[in-house]
Amino acid sequence: MRLTSYSDYSLRVLVYLASQTEDKLANIKEIAEVYQISKNHLMKIIYNLGKMGYIETIRGRNGGIRLARPASEINIGEIVRKTEEDFYLVECFEKHNNNCLITPVCSLKYIFNTALEAFLQVLDKYSLADVTDNSLMLREFFSIKNPSEMVSPPDGDSSNKAE
Repeated sequence: MRLTSYSDYSLRVLVYLASQTEDKLANIKEIAEVYQISKNHLMKIIYNLGKMGYIETIRGRNGGIRLARPASEINIGEIVRKTEEDFYLVECFEKHNNNCLITPVCSLKYIFNTALEAFLQVLDKYSLADVTDNSLMLREFFSIKNPSEMVSPPDGDSSNKAE
């Protein structure tokens, strides 16, 4: 199973907002730069996250966006359910576009449905707070525009050079 980019980006936005200090408002431009995602695409996602009650928008000169409720009250399974268009793992999950010949006698639909339920049950066990319990490290990572900078040693570091 693979989540859509819409769900992925929605989760990324929420992780970014949850990792920020309480008094800091974020903006679409900085989130887009951090994740290297189109601002226009993020605007739609942020608008919908606001409609769903996960984030709030503060208007004005010093405005921005932030979580609308504590991260501990935002469930990962709920977000995925609300941001995915469907969970049709196989054709027979669809009622109207099912052309699979063996649907009436096939046991795969039951197996896939059981697996999907288990997947969502695991996600239901976690909140956004669980995902961002390392918020200090996340903030440090987000402040670096090129993530490879965190991995590579500085130019003057000779610890990896052969002697």
